[in-house]
Amino acid sequence: MPNPSVGALLLVDDLIIAEGYTSAYGGNHAEVNAITYVQAHTPELLAKATLYVTLEPCSHYGKTPPCADLVIASGIPKVVIGTIDPHAKVAGSGIKKLMKAGINVTVGVLESKCYEVNKRFFTFHERKRPYILLKWAETVDGFIAPTERDKIAPVWITNLYSRQLVHKWRSEEQAILVGAQTVLADNPSLTTRDWYGNSPLRVVLDERGDLPKEAAVFNEQAATVVIASKDPKEIGRILYEKGIQSVIVEGGANTLQRFIDADLWDEARVFTGTTTFGKGTKAPVLTQEQKSLSKSQDLKGDTLTTYKNNHS
Repeated sequence: MPNPSVGALLLVDDLIIAEGYTSAYGGNHAEVNAITYVQAHTPELLAKATLYVTLEPCSHYGKTPPCADLVIASGIPKVVIGTIDPHAKVAGSGIKKLMKAGINVTVGVLESKCYEVNKRFFTFHERKRPYILLKWAETVDGFIAPTERDKIAPVWITNLYSRQLVHKWRSEEQAILVGAQTVLADNPSLTTRDWYGNSPLRVVLDERGDLPKEAAVFNEQAATVVIASKDPKEIGRILYEKGIQSVIVEGGANTLQRFIDADLWDEARVFTGTTTFGKGTKAPVLTQEQKSLSKSQDLKGDTLTTYKNNHS
C-alpha cells in the first residue's frame, strides 16, 4: 500500500520465461520486474512473448516511470490484463496507450479473482472510502462483553490461537478503529504484538474529547487519530482523505452496530468462543439481507465465521 499488489508473467509458447510482482512502495512494479529479467537474460524472446498481468499497466509518472511505456519499448506483441486500474490517473489510459502502439490487448481474464486480490485498492478508489472490516468476538449465548468486570482490561472470549490471528490481521490492514467506550472499558493498545508486522494507525471515536491521555491508545507504540464523529459515512470520508485503504472496526458493540445499520461494511469476521456470560452487552447483529456466508472455520474450539456484505 498505497500501490496495488500486482503479479505479472511473461510466456512464450506456453512456457513461463519470467515472473514479477510489485516491490515495496517506491520500487519496481510487477511488469518491470518481469521484463527486466528477460532483458538481462534472453532479450530476443520479448518479441514473441505474451505478458499476463493482473492489473492494467500504469500510464503515468509516480514513484516510478509508466509501466505501459516499458511494455511498448520492450516490443512485447500481446498483453492479457485481469482488471482495469480504477486509479484516476490510469482508468483505461494504460490500455489505450498499449493498443495505440499496436499491441494486441485482452482485458477481463479472471477478472473477479484479480479484483479480490486488490479489493482494498478498488474500494478506496471506486467508493472513496476504506475497505471496512468488522471484527468482534461473542459468547455462545450472544454477548460481546459482561455486565460487570473486575478491572479495566479486555475480558477474553476467545483462545490464544484466535487472538494471535487477530494480530496477524492488524499487521495486514492500515487502520484499526474503536469507540470511546471501548477505550474506557478495556484500555486496549490496539498494536500488533503476537505477530510480526507493523501496527495499524489507531483511530478512536471521541465526540466529547475527554478520554484520559494516559490511555494505552495514546502511547508511542503506534500513531493515533481521534475523530470527533460517530457517523460512519463521515468517518469513511475522513479516513479516505487520510489515504487509508482499509480499516478494522473492533468495537464496541454500539460502534459496530452503527456501521452495520448504515450498511457501511464490506466484510465481517465473527469469533464465537466456548464461554457464556448469561447477561451483558449483546453482540452486534447483521441482517439476513446484508450478509452472505463466506466461510466458517474451527480454531482449536473457537469458531470463526466470515461474512460478505451483499450490497458492497
